[in-house]
Amino acid sequence: YQRRVHGYLRSSDANSANIHWFAIVNSLMIVLCLSGMVAMIMMRALHKDFNRYNNPENEDEAQEETGWKVVHADVFRTPTLAPLLAVYVGTGCQLLGMSFVTLVFALLGFLSPARRGALMTALLVLFALMGSVGGFVTAILAQSFNQRSWRTILMTGIWFPGKVFAVFFVMDLMLWGMGAANAIPFFMLLSLIALWSFVSIPLIFLGAAVGYKRAPLTVPQRVSQIPRSIPEQKWHMKPIVMVMSAGAVPFGAAFIELYFILSSLWLNKFYYVFGFFAIVFVILIVTCAEISIVLVYFQLCYEDWRWWWRSFLYTGSSGIYLFLYSIYYLNTTLSIHRITSLILYCSYMGLLSYTLFVLTGSIGFIGSFVFIRYIYGALKVE
Repeated sequence: YQRRVHGYLRSSDANSANIHWFAIVNSLMIVLCLSGMVAMIMMRALHKDFNRYNNPENEDEAQEETGWKVVHADVFRTPTLAPLLAVYVGTGCQLLGMSFVTLVFALLGFLSPARRGALMTALLVLFALMGSVGGFVTAILAQSFNQRSWRTILMTGIWFPGKVFAVFFVMDLMLWGMGAANAIPFFMLLSLIALWSFVSIPLIFLGAAVGYKRAPLTVPQRVSQIPRSIPEQKWHMKPIVMVMSAGAVPFGAAFIELYFILSSLWLNKFYYVFGFFAIVFVILIVTCAEISIVLVYFQLCYEDWRWWWRSFLYTGSSGIYLFLYSIYYLNTTLSIHRITSLILYCSYMGLLSYTLFVLTGSIGFIGSFVFIRYIYGALKVE
């Protein structure tokens, strides 16, 4: 049976290879454009800024300071809802580790479609085992925000998984009520709760214990006691405009591959081209980091220092585009008319979009944080 399945998969791969290559070329073009913008910022704009800001004989700079230098005393100010931001970034790193290890196993051939349920089982188990990564990152950030608390670590264990499990459990109750054959058995739900309670959460606390023993992340600039007033921003620099514009870029880098993923989920088609998916996934990571860096730099140039949550939302908004695309996919490809089936579809796609929101938002935040530490570390302030 497995030989017949692998033969079918090879045939399917050959038929769709051209489309996958087109998706990769499309994604690479986006990455090249963004990389060019980042290179221009790093090599020209920043170099010019450093020469202007760090030169004591620059009379123009002595008369009036403008740009990202003037917010140096506010850029590392603790953001609002700092513990929640730490929880989201920690969970995103947990999801990133889960995705990376799963892709490695898939590329090595351990996750074959011939073994039904192997991919989902691997995702759940690896997410639980990556709890130590989530706890460690959350602890490092919480300690750097001066928000050290074990309650924050507990939130890492229940905030994201609790929401996902609650929606999943309600949807499973609906399947039980409909008498559907694909409803998850009650014993399996108990197994998931046990995996969550006795593996994932203890590993999160273990990673947090290691993180709290480490020194907080150092910042290159001191924070002033009084926050600097933010000037009136132009319409294109408004948060909602920038967030919604930024999310389209990572989504555009991966939306063609998303069609095949949704077809495997809802049309019972095989998805076995993990090599293509790995390339697109790497491109997605690079795209998220670069678009967040570019927009945060522009935001700081307009003297708006509230970048912490923005850097997360810039790329996390790609989850909104995924949900909107799933509605389009529903109207153009699927034939679902029963109200219960529509609720199930929207709920599961909402969970997938929320997962993408956390994953891509964390990547954007980490990229922006590294970039800001670098540029303000090279800045000389009297």
